[in-house]
Amino acid sequence: MLIQQNLDGSKFFNRTWAEFKVGFGVSSGNYWLGNELLSQLTAAGRYKLRFELQSRSNGNWYYAEYSTFRVLTEADNYRLQVAGYSGNAGDVFGHNGKMFTTYDRDNDPRSTENCAAATGGGFWHCTRADVNSVADNRPAWHAFGWDDLPGGRALQSSRMWLQCK
Repeated sequence: MLIQQNLDGSKFFNRTWAEFKVGFGVSSGNYWLGNELLSQLTAAGRYKLRFELQSRSNGNWYYAEYSTFRVLTEADNYRLQVAGYSGNAGDVFGHNGKMFTTYDRDNDPRSTENCAAATGGGFWHCTRADVNSVADNRPAWHAFGWDDLPGGRALQSSRMWLQCK
């Protein structure tokens, strides 16, 4: 099941908490399934998470899988539980306990900035994975990217999938 798709690093994911809660877009384009549905689906722990990441520098596709993936409820700010990395993209998303952050609801651990406002998209910030961020002339650590991606951090596109265990 598709959770997220970012085809181009546009400002499409610069959305409110309420929008990320219910989801937006279409699965053939830029898309977010919705945090409430993610929380409900993953509550029983029957899914793993797969990222598919296309490098901007070489056009190749890489992947990262996590055998444990859970999103807690809105009361816990859709806190992330993830573990069990495998893949060839690098384990930069395995940051347990991060809360979801949007520009209008700052739950990230940084006291000096709202990471969602800085990167242009809601996500479990501040990790080294910025799959909902904007690909523009921001500093590299705030742009659409994945830190340990072979060939460089910059992404051309990204997808996140829920897969049955």
